[in-house]
Amino acid sequence: MEIPRITPQQVRTRQDRGEEVVFLDARSAAAWSHATDRAPGAIRVPPDQTDAHVPVIPKGKTLVAYCT
Repeated sequence: MEIPRITPQQVRTRQDRGEEVVFLDARSAAAWSHATDRAPGAIRVPPDQTDAHVPVIPKGKTLVAYCT
């Protein structure tokens, strides 16, 4: 399965037309704690703990993962 890349403008376009977008922040704990920018409402899902976070990831919504 190929996961498509999406630009910030494409995310904004989807949001502007009412699509619910859930942000998944894949930064490490250290990067997260030092971050000054975070997407509003983002769920932190470290890459090495993805399985543990599956229950908190909403289903049926567009997911946008990002990291440093």
